[in-house]
Amino acid sequence: MLNTRRDTIQQRMGQLAQEGSSCVSFNIRKAARAVTQLYDERLRPCGLRSTQLSILGKTLVLEPVTITHLAEATVTDRTTLTRNLRLLEQQGLIQVDRGHDRREREVRLTDRGRDVLAQVYPIWQEVQAEVVTRFGSARLARLLAELSALVEVARPR
Repeated sequence: MLNTRRDTIQQRMGQLAQEGSSCVSFNIRKAARAVTQLYDERLRPCGLRSTQLSILGKTLVLEPVTITHLAEATVTDRTTLTRNLRLLEQQGLIQVDRGHDRREREVRLTDRGRDVLAQVYPIWQEVQAEVVTRFGSARLARLLAELSALVEVARPR
């Protein structure tokens, strides 16, 4: 029985080694890390990370936005988002206040946050254009559409 269990474990490990390279999660996270590193490197002189830029950008579009809605829009759990918002608030880029419902908090950009976004925008445009040029605009459009569909598939029902 012990040998049978050991053989089963060995067999599963062999299968995992063969099939692991096609793991959706691993490959998407690998691509996300590579793209994040590219954007972060370019944004570093402005003191922002790509994750922060995403939050600021989505806040600009939705403001005033509740933390719950911002978490849904960025597909980020509330704990992680709250930690990131705290940093942005300490930098003076956003303001978090009570919402209409006393249990909710609303996020808004500050004037400084708008200034930083305006400063970062040309850098973001350069990186974006570089990715489009190197990857191809048609391929990128297809990828973005497929990623949006994948987000919908992966979200809980």
